[in-house]
Amino acid sequence: MATKSSVASYAQAGPRRERRDGRRCKITQPLRARPSDPELENFEDIQSTVSVSRTGAYFHTSLPVYSLGLRLFVTLPYSEAPTIVCREYLAEVVRLERLASGKVGVGLKLLMGIGLQESFIESSVPPRR
Repeated sequence: MATKSSVASYAQAGPRRERRDGRRCKITQPLRARPSDPELENFEDIQSTVSVSRTGAYFHTSLPVYSLGLRLFVTLPYSEAPTIVCREYLAEVVRLERLASGKVGVGLKLLMGIGLQESFIESSVPPRR
């Protein structure tokens, strides 16, 4: 859960120096986020990205569970369809913004790829003999 200290650390709207690396694309892709630490309260947040880059993603959520430094397992793009190849990453929350809508903007830094989620190619095609 978000604590008062993490809520107080939300960025306020206004001019500031750009710290992000690389170009971002305003692409809407489904994203699934869940905590990587088994000792934290378990949650699953499925949202759509607002923007993505090679090293990060940004999305809006109404869940109050995010705090700076929180490590997550992120599946991007996310789909339950068996024919879609999904990639899972270890990510870290590096940006939180309180939005006028009452939601929170969450910026993630993708730290490393963990692997592909089960897909049509891996699970549905019988192995060659």
